[in-house]
Amino acid sequence: MGSHTTEHMTGLFGTLSDGTEVHRWTLERAGTRVEILTYGGIVRSLETPDREGRTANVVLGFPTLDGYLTHPEPYFGALVGRYANRIAGARFPLDGAVYALEPNDGTHSLHGGTRGFDKRVWDAEPVQHGLRLSRVSPHGEEGFPGRLEVSATYTLDASGALRITYEAVTDAPTVLNLTSHGYVNLAGPDAGPADGHELRIAASRFTPVDADLIPTGELTDVSGSRFDFREPRKTGSGYDHNFVLDKGVTAAPEEVAELHDPASGRTLTLSTTEPGLQLYTADHLPVPFVPGAGIALETQHFPDSPNHPHFPSTVLRPGQTFRSETVYGFSAR
Repeated sequence: MGSHTTEHMTGLFGTLSDGTEVHRWTLERAGTRVEILTYGGIVRSLETPDREGRTANVVLGFPTLDGYLTHPEPYFGALVGRYANRIAGARFPLDGAVYALEPNDGTHSLHGGTRGFDKRVWDAEPVQHGLRLSRVSPHGEEGFPGRLEVSATYTLDASGALRITYEAVTDAPTVLNLTSHGYVNLAGPDAGPADGHELRIAASRFTPVDADLIPTGELTDVSGSRFDFREPRKTGSGYDHNFVLDKGVTAAPEEVAELHDPASGRTLTLSTTEPGLQLYTADHLPVPFVPGAGIALETQHFPDSPNHPHFPSTVLRPGQTFRSETVYGFSAR
């Protein structure tokens, strides 16, 4: 295929109960093939070759729209916002006011609320080597202040890497934290649990959490703990934690993690501008998926940052442009 790219709308994927059409777009370049839905910005499938050149889909998803509507909870492959991860008590202070959000995770707000970005239909337009999704999130949507114009651009580069670039502007001070909630199984979708994958994360600290998975505010050294992934090792299970990336916030994406499947040889290299990486080993998934069928590596700012002033800020103000970029590189060895 070389550097030749195809990007095309492969037509109707399904229709919501209100009649809104959901379309599927396909990007193909340098051996990688990606399907993206206009519903929730979902990366429905991502195909890449193993060390023998055999191609398989390496992300979890459903074959039909109904699957995503019936099982919204795992957020399979979805574009998550306005605020990825948790906000404690579904409220946060900003400029002297306190904003109340829709609690959808006990008393807390998770992944943008009851109807976050993952449950919206986005406008789509082709761009060179990719697809741009955009929408306007009105002031007060799920309780968040400010009218937000937001876009996510998915492109494949000459090596077949998937790059997701997020941009947003607001007309009033707000908070924003975006991620793509993909679950990866480099052995393929029917290969059983992914707990034998080897993971490396360039993070010397993590943010410990309470029983509700809300950060305590501490930044704890990973040394000697099960959170030390500075050298590659098997993931195992039992993780839903944010890692404090050593590089911090950067203007351009820097490599922060590598996930490797010894069986197939497939390797995912993750680069990002973001300061945090949420590792979720997916111990609870809907049937037909087995526990731990995929590993979520969510590049983002820290959970509950609006309530922890010493965490990197997620505040976006009028006149500023939010920009975040994550690159998913694929190889086999």
